[in-house]
Amino acid sequence: MATLLHLPLSPYCRKVRIALGELKIPFALEEEPVWERREAFVALNPAATVPVLLLDDGRALAESQAIVEYLEETADAPALLDAGPVTRAEIRRLTLWFDAKFASEVTDYLYRERIMKRLAGHGPPNSEFVRAGVLNLEQHLRYIDMLLSERHWLAGDHFSLADVAAGAHLSSLDYMGAVSWTEHPTAQEWYARFKSRPSVRPLLSDRVPGWRPARHYADLDF
Repeated sequence: MATLLHLPLSPYCRKVRIALGELKIPFALEEEPVWERREAFVALNPAATVPVLLLDDGRALAESQAIVEYLEETADAPALLDAGPVTRAEIRRLTLWFDAKFASEVTDYLYRERIMKRLAGHGPPNSEFVRAGVLNLEQHLRYIDMLLSERHWLAGDHFSLADVAAGAHLSSLDYMGAVSWTEHPTAQEWYARFKSRPSVRPLLSDRVPGWRPARHYADLDF
């Protein structure tokens, strides 16, 4: 059985966990405190980041997109990039949107400042960064609303890697109660469908020591 080295609220780790669940691939979880930069861990991934997927044969795969595409290519029934070339291009565009643009404008300001600094003992969050993240999040929620005004899922008619990436980031922020869902009912309805999927439900039991999740976090119906 493969083992995923992860941090519970890391959006990139959540992305891989959801992909494994969607593809029905059994795996074990092992938390990795990346800030300790363990020698054995750095040997597996010199970037000292999670996720890292340890395969049965001892090989290690790093970086969420590389891992997910490997899983899709080797799965018996690919599901997350299983579309025509135009739709696959849109899936990849939106996946990159959330893993790069959303991450740099929102996740880095909120998850990094409020969660990672707490876990690593690096002091309180920078309030200016947090305010910037909240403001940027509002713009991204409007973009999600716009996409969903014409589509059932973010990239089209079917659940895809674009939804996995977006939901992974938003679920980490939702733990902190950072998402103003009631002001974005279209995005809220999509997120309710997202977190009701069997592949996502296990994430709703994740906890950060000393920090309770938002009251609605594990509520499938909000």
